[in-house]
Amino acid sequence: MRDLLVCTHTPVLRSGQAMRTYGVARALAAHDGLTLLYVRFEGAEPDAAFKAIPGVELHEVIPSRGLRRLLSYAAARRAGVPDGFARGASRELASATEALAAIPNRGRVIADGPIAAAALRGLARTRPVVYNAHNLESSFRHELDSSTGAGTGSERSLRAFERGLLATGHESWMVSEADIAAAHELCPAARLRYAPNVVDVAAITPIAPMIDERRAIFVANFAYEPNHNGLRFLLDEVFPRVWAKLPDARLALVGAGLEQPPSDDPRVEALGFVDDLGAAYARASCGVVPLLQGGGTPLKFVEALAYGLPIVATPRAAAGLEVRDREHCLIADGGEAFAAALVRVLRDGMPELGRHGRELAEERYSIEALSAQLAPSDV
Repeated sequence: MRDLLVCTHTPVLRSGQAMRTYGVARALAAHDGLTLLYVRFEGAEPDAAFKAIPGVELHEVIPSRGLRRLLSYAAARRAGVPDGFARGASRELASATEALAAIPNRGRVIADGPIAAAALRGLARTRPVVYNAHNLESSFRHELDSSTGAGTGSERSLRAFERGLLATGHESWMVSEADIAAAHELCPAARLRYAPNVVDVAAITPIAPMIDERRAIFVANFAYEPNHNGLRFLLDEVFPRVWAKLPDARLALVGAGLEQPPSDDPRVEALGFVDDLGAAYARASCGVVPLLQGGGTPLKFVEALAYGLPIVATPRAAAGLEVRDREHCLIADGGEAFAAALVRVLRDGMPELGRHGRELAEERYSIEALSAQLAPSDV
């Protein structure tokens, strides 16, 4: 019973969205193999990591352009799909899914994210379709919309759209218990399952934090607004306080989205995208996850746990994870408290946080743990 996972992006590991897709794909393929159907978008072809998944079959859909694409967009908007999601609408994806779903002994059909779920609402009328949520979008998007001037109308539209996805889905996979609670409030009749964000913990060799370096590392896609705002929080409110106590402390920024260096201070190292992320972590004393907005569970938080780094995080960043303050990480709210916690880690090392964090990643946030949770017999 080979499952079918339907995605709206070329499967390449360039974002947190793609990392969740990869973790779910690995977990599903471990049962009876997996067919992964994707739209060619933001990548010419799947990268080596996806191609190497044991038991995976990759099928590409090339979306229409011009008038046909415009008609798909208009139909999605008439159906109540918000503008940002409607732009990814593809009739070709729905048609290809229906053809692959009709193969005898097909397992579950899983829509990866809200755009795919919207595209498969027609199919969901005739067979069960699982909705793999990356976030509960309506739980935090209003915070981002407020900065762009979007009003409450767009918030209501998003809630109505997401309520429809939850109601239509045979089952919805949520990344955190907090998202499950919010999804239940939004749609009490929804069937919900906990499916946390995971990383390939077994492939990550724990590192010994470089205490003498006094270097904090922030790994993120800085084009994503919550990550960009978290960076401004570090530079404006945290590190001036840290440098008052530890003038030699450094901040390494790893990830795409920094078109220009965010600071003229040489202690802020804008490394951009790196091929060897393990090497970047190996030069760090600790990790920071300074998110003030956003939902779900930050995959880079889980990844840092797997590397065995002590981590300082905001309450928002830690909200979706089963981490405990002062056991798996330090949780600090506000610039002054975050700076004090960071000074403590940079000065004292606190390697026990890293050890406990690694143990938690192995137990809760590994591909093997997710595969057990998504076993077909449990549906």
